[in-house]
Amino acid sequence: MSLPAEFHDIAKRVNNWGRWGADDEIGTLNLVTDEVVRAAAAEIRTGRRVPLALPLEEDGVQAGMIPGRINPLHTMVQINQELFGPGTVACSDDAVTMGLQAGTHWDALTHVSHSGKIYNGRPASSITAHARSEYSGIDKAGHIVSRGVLLDVARAKGLDRLPGGHPVTPEDLAEAEEFGGVAVRAGDIVLVRTGQVQVYLAGDKHGYGFPSPGLSVRTPEWFHARDVAAVANDTLTFEIFPPEVENLWLPVHALDLVEMGMLQGQNWNLEKLSTACAEESRYAFLLSAMPEPFVGGTGTPVAPVAVL
Repeated sequence: MSLPAEFHDIAKRVNNWGRWGADDEIGTLNLVTDEVVRAAAAEIRTGRRVPLALPLEEDGVQAGMIPGRINPLHTMVQINQELFGPGTVACSDDAVTMGLQAGTHWDALTHVSHSGKIYNGRPASSITAHARSEYSGIDKAGHIVSRGVLLDVARAKGLDRLPGGHPVTPEDLAEAEEFGGVAVRAGDIVLVRTGQVQVYLAGDKHGYGFPSPGLSVRTPEWFHARDVAAVANDTLTFEIFPPEVENLWLPVHALDLVEMGMLQGQNWNLEKLSTACAEESRYAFLLSAMPEPFVGGTGTPVAPVAVL
């Protein structure tokens, strides 16, 4: 089934191909300038640090919906081994096999393609088994530090958690913006809280993934108009799941990553941040969300920290 005209109309309105040159590989991260980071540092008032990552464990968020995206398999490869002979210092070492998007993560711009293309009009065929992502791999993102803004959509509506079938609309984002007394500006990293991660934290990984609230296909235009650098939320699928338009699967992924060149993150635990922002009555902070530089990777685990 081909993508509908509605999708292509939105794609034309948010398309950033060529905006930063034909050779660009980082998309909207270009909006995170030195001036933006200096201004972000000014958001630190108390030094309160809030971690936003879920633990990496074998009983993680993945429930088998996506083939090959496995939870971390953590193996000890040596335990108290005296490498240099009896009586010498002993070492313990371990190894991990996991899907790069298994837990709290960033999607690289190459995570999805549509119509045979990835960001900036490059061919999707440039992603191969051996070379991985020739262009726009997650290693190209470099450092991700900017002003973070929490749009607490659930709390703005007086809810602990949005219902499973709720599409987060531009109107919801504007309502959360007003609720938080904050204005999203160019170069910001926006964190959208639905409260859905509570389902996983309560032990129901299947209920966490489906049905899930998430971003509406209408939201990419809202982020594009504000020149947002990246967006992350507290759900497995990022966008509403099942989709709001029947049989239109992952349209927000395609609009954000392919058309706009905007990184998106999933499985972020925003519960403690929601509490901290409410207690301090402010919803902007310095956000550090450094990607692990897997060369050619289509995603990466991340352990973000908000500093208030």
